[in-house]
Amino acid sequence: MIFISTILTPTNITLTIVILFIVYFIAYFWHQSLLRKKPAHRQDLSRHDSNPIMSPRPHQEWESGGTFNPAAVTDNEGTVHLLYRAVGDDGVSRIGHASSRDGKHIDSRSSFPVYQPSRGYGMPDPNTVQGPLAYDPTAHRSGGGWAGCEDPRAVKIEDRIYVTYTAFEGWNSVRIGVTSISEKDLRNNRWNWKKPKIISSSKQVNKNWVIFPEKIKGKFVILHSISPRILVDYVDSLSNPYSAETIFSQSPKGGRATHWDNWMRGAGAPPIKTDKGWLLLYHAMDRNDPDKYKLGAMLLDLNDPTVILYRSPKPILEPNMSYENDSKAGVVYASGAVIKNGNLLVYYGGGDRHVCVAETPLQALLEWLTRYGKIN
Repeated sequence: MIFISTILTPTNITLTIVILFIVYFIAYFWHQSLLRKKPAHRQDLSRHDSNPIMSPRPHQEWESGGTFNPAAVTDNEGTVHLLYRAVGDDGVSRIGHASSRDGKHIDSRSSFPVYQPSRGYGMPDPNTVQGPLAYDPTAHRSGGGWAGCEDPRAVKIEDRIYVTYTAFEGWNSVRIGVTSISEKDLRNNRWNWKKPKIISSSKQVNKNWVIFPEKIKGKFVILHSISPRILVDYVDSLSNPYSAETIFSQSPKGGRATHWDNWMRGAGAPPIKTDKGWLLLYHAMDRNDPDKYKLGAMLLDLNDPTVILYRSPKPILEPNMSYENDSKAGVVYASGAVIKNGNLLVYYGGGDRHVCVAETPLQALLEWLTRYGKIN
């Protein structure tokens, strides 16, 4: 008893409490420090409850096989316009149109293609190329098709909507086409497209080219590669076929060896301007988790978009839902994005078959990127 009473003196009890508090605060701040440095924190996009928001319509021959990979642009009245890739039973890709006032529910949808491939711009010579008898999204062609206008991306610059797409005429001719339409015509469903122009080399296979939504230093800016470095070209015009030289690019190579994006694929939606930089969505794969297209994000310098400032430590969207795996498994392909009511709405193709949408507060995504995605 004398021993216990000696230990439990007021002085010793006070000292013990002080030591315990010190240990607690050291452990607490050490834990918080680990949380700040831990790159596993995620900022996943939230899928819309009604996904997919568009699917193939069997009674429409031109889009009975697949409706996916949409471009997205907002007009001056706030309506979101989707220009989606549609594949019919003939295996030819065309472009359909849908619109949405809230960006999540489809209000109208075209009953016919609003843009079709033409000879030299996505439609091969029928005397030399024979297409499939039926559309097969798992076939080793381009998204299951054998020809056409694939994977459009759209931006609004001044009063015109510019669209880039893959002009696919077989693997010997995979080039980038660009066309445009006035915003007024788009809004009123008048499909007066500018004659298309091919801006990539006939000696290369190119996909996933995007246009910046505003000019930089008075020129249009085309981003045509994201790995091993960002490549952009500045051109005077996207309309005059004689004012811009054909752009030579390179296929995506490599990636970050110790990250989820160690196998880079290409750009997703066109860049979006933010106060933190150009927000660019991109597709990549993980060699440790093969056969899955995943979506990431990076921030590029506003004045020099070849400079990557931040890059997502984890993917923000992965193909985990049934509608992202029911046709061509393991694909989320985000080719359109808009900002609406402070949220980033991302439109993507699920399984090369459906149109889907997912969202996240823009500021939350930017804060996550700048906190966890700094480039060393």
